Formats: sequence, C-alpha cells, structure tokens
Amino acid sequence: MSNPIPPVGPGLPETQTLVTDAVTDPAPAPRGKKGKEGKPASLWTDAWYDLRRRPMFILSVVIILVLLVMSFLPWLFTSIDPFNARTCDLSTARQAPSAGHLFGKDSLGCDVYARTIYGARNSIVIGVFTTIITTLVGGLLGLVAGFRSGVVDTVSSRVTEIFFAIPPILGALLIAATFRGRANSIMLVILALAVLGWPMTFRIMRAAVITAKNQDFVVAARALGAGAGRIMFRHLLPNSLAPVIVVATINLGGFIAAEAALSFLGVGVQSPDISWGLMIADARIRFLEAPLPLVFPAVFLSITVLAFIMMGDAVRDALDPKLR
Repeated sequence: MSNPIPPVGPGLPETQTLVTDAVTDPAPAPRGKKGKEGKPASLWTDAWYDLRRRPMFILSVVIILVLLVMSFLPWLFTSIDPFNARTCDLSTARQAPSAGHLFGKDSLGCDVYARTIYGARNSIVIGVFTTIITTLVGGLLGLVAGFRSGVVDTVSSRVTEIFFAIPPILGALLIAATFRGRANSIMLVILALAVLGWPMTFRIMRAAVITAKNQDFVVAARALGAGAGRIMFRHLLPNSLAPVIVVATINLGGFIAAEAALSFLGVGVQSPDISWGLMIADARIRFLEAPLPLVFPAVFLSITVLAFIMMGDAVRDALDPKLR
C-alpha cells in the first residue's frame, strides 16, 4: 500500500516551507525592452519606440529641422539680404557660381543662394498653416459627423463630395485669381489651399470615428453616464487621431508643392516676397541661358516635399501594427 499524501495546512511545516520559498525566491522580473514583448502597451509610446529605430524617419526629421532653422534664422546661413536692392547688380546678371555667390546670380543680378535660403520661410509657413487649418476643420467636422450619424453625417458627406469634385489646383487657382490684390498674397494662398484641402481629413477622421464608436470602451463610457462631448473628445478623438496625423504629415509636403505651382502660374506669392515657386517662375524665362537659378530652388523644393512624405510614411508604418 502506497504512503498517504501528508496533509498540508496553514499551520503545518510543509505549508510554511512552500510559502517561505515563494517569498524568498520570486521569479526574476524582465528588465529593459527586449523584443516586441518588452514594448510599452500604449499606442503612442509604442510608435515612438519604433520610430526611433527607423533610419528613414531620423533622416527626414534631420532634414526638416535644418529647413526650419533655415526658414526662421536665415542670417545663420547667409550674410546677404535679398530684400535689399543694393545687393543686386544688373551688370553681373546670370553670373556662374563662385566663392562669393555659391549658386550664382539670377537675371536681375541677385544672389540665388540668399534668395533660396530666404524663400524657404514662405514656402514652409504656407505648408504648415494650411495643414493646421485643414486638420482642425476637417478633423472636427469628421469627428462630429462620425459620432452623430443621421442627418448631420449625410449632409456633411454630401457637401464634402462637392468639394471633392473640384480639381484642387484648378479650384485654388480660381480662388487666388479672383481675390488677387484684395489680401496679402501669402494669406490668400493659405486660404485657397485650405478651402479645398480639408475634405480628405474629414473622410479619414469620420471613418476612424465610425469604427471606434462601436468599441467596448465607448459603450462602457455611455453606460457610466458620460455625455456626448466627453465621449467625443476624451475617448473617440485620441483613438481616431493616428490616421489623421499620418495624412496631415504627408499633405504638408503636398501643400508646399501646391504653393510652388500657384506661384509658378502667377497667382501665388508675389514680389517683393520670396518663395521657391516664385523663383522658379522668374527663372523659367532664361532657363536655357542660365539653368542654375531654376535648378537650385527646384532641388530645395523637391527635398522638402520628399522629407515630409518620408516622415509621413514612417509614422504610418509605426502607427499601423499590420504594416510591421
């Protein structure tokens, strides 16, 4: 006959030995972030953890930071003031690059390098402010339409489809040409691009809110008595913001390119202001004789747009677990 199993109870030595071993020899806690199991649970901290390890994101951020410093502190990059007419000399028009003038001179004898540096400010400011306006307008309208549904969603969706039917550049060209001379050229370009740029953000936000409002955390918030405003801005907005940020980052580069197109067509930024699109428009006439005044601002424009698109792609990949 086999030996009976000894009884174990709270007052017996066997139990005390087991409890003592469990307390004095706990399982070692994991240290640091090793692999995907060690990543934070939050979407945003998880995305930041992933972004810091993406060379494309780091490269794009470095380029954008340099462009921002160049935009708001241009005197750190050049000692020539392109807004001073005395710095231009017609006798040296279309001069080739030299030690004193790295990019040469344009048809008016102005330094192309200095104008390229100072032109970054208006191009980037237009892109940033247009992105902010379209994100706020489209995001708020999409949040309300997706949450309310019914008549509000139907009417706002039909209005959005009307704006989608208008070609963006053609519509912006019409607005800028109609109100040309009645407002500051930079503000007019921002307004023209923002009027036709918000529908995309609206659709992205609306779709994200419709998906999120049926989740358990929203149902629980309603059950606890949360009002519509609290549900929209405390629960739905943070959980629907990721795709909007991705689209806004990519659109920023597109708005900079659109500003250049409007300035090239003669309805964008006007002299004496400077922008890359305006420089390209001025240099196209003498392009065959002196191509460099057009090439250099075009290269800076392309690098800027590419940097924002690269950053948007990296953020999209980091915020979407399915793409990892």
